[in-house]
Amino acid sequence: MPYYYDMEKQSLNITGMTCAACSAFLEKEIKKLDGIEHCSVNLAVERLTLSYDRTKISLDIIKEIIIKSGFGWEEPKKDALLQIKSQKEKELKALKAKLMIAVIFTVPLLYLAMGHMLPFGLTLPTPEAFNHHHNPLNFAYAQLFLTIPVIAAGYRFYYVGFRAIFFRAPNMDSLIALGTSAAFGYSLYSVTQILNGRPEYAEQLYFETASVIIALILLGKTLEAHSKGKTSEAIKKLIGLKPKTAIVLRGNEETEIPLEDVLIGDIVLVKPGGKIPVDGVITHGVTAIDEAMLTGESMPVDKKPGDNVFAASINKNGFIKIKAEKVGADTVLAQIIKLVLDAQTKKAPITQVADKVSGVFVPVVVLIAVITFIGWLIAANDFSFALKAFISVLVIACPCALGLATPTAIMVGTGKGAEHGILIKSGEALEIAHKIKTVVFDKTGTITEGKLEVTDIIVHAHDSFASPELLLTLAASAEKGSEHPLGEALVKEAEHRKLPLFSINEFTALPGQGIICRVESGIKGDSAWEVLVGNLRLMTERNVLLIEAENEANRLASEGKTPVYIAFKKDNGPFGLAGIIAVADVLKKDSCEAIKKLSAMDIEVVMVTGDNHRTALEIARQAGIKRVLSEVLPHDKAKEIKALQESGGEKPYLVAMVGDGINDAPALAQADVGIAIGSGTDIAMESADIVLMQNNLTALVYALNLSRATIRNIKQNLFWAFAYNTAGIPIAAGLLYLFGGPLLSPVIAAAAMSLSSISVLLNALRLKKFAH
Repeated sequence: MPYYYDMEKQSLNITGMTCAACSAFLEKEIKKLDGIEHCSVNLAVERLTLSYDRTKISLDIIKEIIIKSGFGWEEPKKDALLQIKSQKEKELKALKAKLMIAVIFTVPLLYLAMGHMLPFGLTLPTPEAFNHHHNPLNFAYAQLFLTIPVIAAGYRFYYVGFRAIFFRAPNMDSLIALGTSAAFGYSLYSVTQILNGRPEYAEQLYFETASVIIALILLGKTLEAHSKGKTSEAIKKLIGLKPKTAIVLRGNEETEIPLEDVLIGDIVLVKPGGKIPVDGVITHGVTAIDEAMLTGESMPVDKKPGDNVFAASINKNGFIKIKAEKVGADTVLAQIIKLVLDAQTKKAPITQVADKVSGVFVPVVVLIAVITFIGWLIAANDFSFALKAFISVLVIACPCALGLATPTAIMVGTGKGAEHGILIKSGEALEIAHKIKTVVFDKTGTITEGKLEVTDIIVHAHDSFASPELLLTLAASAEKGSEHPLGEALVKEAEHRKLPLFSINEFTALPGQGIICRVESGIKGDSAWEVLVGNLRLMTERNVLLIEAENEANRLASEGKTPVYIAFKKDNGPFGLAGIIAVADVLKKDSCEAIKKLSAMDIEVVMVTGDNHRTALEIARQAGIKRVLSEVLPHDKAKEIKALQESGGEKPYLVAMVGDGINDAPALAQADVGIAIGSGTDIAMESADIVLMQNNLTALVYALNLSRATIRNIKQNLFWAFAYNTAGIPIAAGLLYLFGGPLLSPVIAAAAMSLSSISVLLNALRLKKFAH
């Protein structure tokens, strides 16, 4: 029986996760449910993102699974970043308080327990009442009472760790809980033995091991939380740019109101030096706007009435009035923040290895620890020695570094991109971008300025069009209803010459060819003309004779100009050529530099355009591009991208497409990485994987280099995370001891474990210094 298939997308903040094993387990449990299309749990931002068929499963069932798996959930608030920021600040404050308690009690505990065991025969003075030889019971009680507050400060490790074991999903907290519980439990046993008259058990106390492990883990967690906070600083800076209030004109009065109370259509006043609170259009005033927070471009942009302005940009030097068009979550700034936050929750394919390992890591470590304990107990016949090895293996093996290796680097990388006006929508796009071998550029508006100008008007022998002005008037009249850049150039030139335009009807746009319409105003007594304005393909299909114009068209094309043919007919007669108007589009200033840098990166550059072959070759020559795909219809651009992708044979050939128009959207979607120029259309930006807010191509070079640097950083993180555990576990199990070396102390193991996570975070934070 057929049913209505309706996909729902949802994000939830997850509480209670402590390591990669947690995120891997929860993701696995949710994916088991029928109706789940996509599920991703990101440890770094502690968020679940999923797509599900709501005809098969409800969100309430998913929430129940989250709780049954031992975790909690929260609905993301409207301003998700502020929610996360507030949550992280509370978490950091709580961790600092717990760390302070742990340090206050662990320091005297260490002094008491280890003061008489310093190397080189040194000892620290200990009060006689707590001397382990003379008063072993006091010595034991003092350690116990100093340990209890530390255990209390680290209660979350026990609550979460043992709960995770109960849910059959042991995690990092489980390892800490088992290790410190073993040390604390055996120490309690030793206390009972001292009470029973066996003072030698004063040498078998491990309270300081449990306390120091918890103190070091809390220190690591505090530093980790602090470092995590730095990974999203770029987005926090954007949030901080938003003004809290706005001055609006209500009636004839200026009123300062909270930003959330501004309505679409309100007239907003912004004084020199003030921050613009909404997206809108200037209705009064001339100024320069600093849009660096959106585009990364440091130079202010001149603005006048009719120009668009964006929230959080800064009004430098003029008093302006703005009509609000987008407010709150609809502003460009809010959309940028949402894009970056979404990107940070999406996993890159490179995380799959770490996720698979994390899912089985903790149970394997527990098994290794048990085998280590039994092995040393049999081999050395020393319970204390075996216990140390058991605790060391449990404590040193931390999957945190594995879980943080990828998402932290992606958070810093996407944030760094946002600082420079580069919006990377997903970790997958970031990863694929570093492997790109070919970049395909749309010509108009991407390589070139996209601002076409009329350069030549050539009238052909026909007494109806004796002057260039009349030919331009006819062409501009026909193009008045078109949104194509070529048509806009003709209309703009006619307006510049103050030529009166004819009225038209029956207008039809022919994609990739031109337009056909009917001019109603009379020309030399004629009541109406049917007019064609377009390229060679259109003229050929309509059987327009072009023999006389062929040489001129070839000359114009060889000069990098686009010839626009104008043909007409009256009644049912054939179309005749009226003339050619040449339009040229200049290269962007940075196009040559960007293409040169891409070539130096061993990336092939291809230009695709609907222009005729000669014009396309000339533009490509000026830009330094060797491969050109010309006379490509809009709907065929995606086919050309697909052909390039398949040119690698069995091995996928990764292709990026850079464009800015509506007709680029299918090609952007087809490409392995679609890259939209931010000055382009919303449709192109929606179809793209990466959006360049700046209208230049050097930002593309930066984006690809940033991708390479981020993936290199992730690989470094994963290498050290795997290497740390590969080396750490055997050493903790006593490998060095077998060859005459020392047995790793549980305290050193705890310090090493904390250091592994911190080192991954610090390595990821190096990306903040990425400059080219």
